[in-house]
Amino acid sequence: MKAYIFIILTLGVLSYVYLKLAIKFNIIDKPNQRSSHTKITVRGGGIIFPIAILLFYIIHDFTYSYFTLGIFLIAIVSFLDDIYTLSSKIRFPFQFIAVFLILLEIGLPYSPIYMYCAALLFGVGIINMFNFMDGINGITGLYSLSVLLGFYFLNENEQLLQSDLIIYSIIALLIFGFYNFRTKALFFAGDIGSIAIGALVFFTGLYFMYYLESPLILLFVIVYGADAGNTLLYRKFFTQESIFEAHRHHIYQKLVDKTRFTHLQVSFLYAILQFGISLIILKTYKLSLEVQWLLFFGLILVFIIAYIIIFRKLQKIVG
Repeated sequence: MKAYIFIILTLGVLSYVYLKLAIKFNIIDKPNQRSSHTKITVRGGGIIFPIAILLFYIIHDFTYSYFTLGIFLIAIVSFLDDIYTLSSKIRFPFQFIAVFLILLEIGLPYSPIYMYCAALLFGVGIINMFNFMDGINGITGLYSLSVLLGFYFLNENEQLLQSDLIIYSIIALLIFGFYNFRTKALFFAGDIGSIAIGALVFFTGLYFMYYLESPLILLFVIVYGADAGNTLLYRKFFTQESIFEAHRHHIYQKLVDKTRFTHLQVSFLYAILQFGISLIILKTYKLSLEVQWLLFFGLILVFIIAYIIIFRKLQKIVG
């Protein structure tokens, strides 16, 4: 309990100090035509996520060294990106190195090599998915809380990971939420926050998936995955935009832009929907692989159909 109080106080103080320093050094996000916010807001508040992981690493006798190194590698690059806007040619190599370190921590075998390469690509994809989906107040914090709570309950059943890694991260998300779960946020997670939490989710999810031999673990991020994946395909085949450019085609963005839903209402909707799916996974991840794969593809099909229906309805609304 003393350790948790220490983490709460430390992250609480550091988040406040960062807010003041970011204002002083002009680390801000200015709204543009693709933004969901209308006022200048501090960016990079998610810096407390990698700090929480560092505190876990120190307090727990330097556990998960490769993972922690990977987190800090991309955290540094992402923070520089928040300040200076780095080229993808700089960001992506560091992301691949970080994912490689995470795979080392998990102990994923190199053979077959195509599976290892697929895991590398998947890891970079998950990290960037969390970054791309970080577009409205509350969504990164609330959705990540939902995912990590699912992982926490799964770990309580299996005891595969040090639970404090998840708990410290949840504490960081709650403190971040004090500044971000508002109609007018005081700061945003920034690339450092969304990418760091994405890397944590990738590490935790793949760890459980590998050692439990359950494909259903992938569905702990199905809500984000459905929105990000289907939107990527839509932009690739139906628009002339570069898939790497900022845009407003995600379902969560359209819900904010074209309906009466507020940022926080949409964020809660995504988090609650994901937690509901997570509860299904917690009840079914020990079933036979045949049943798991059937449920896996069934849920994916349901989300694809739901995405198409919702997207078409929202497209017809004049924003």
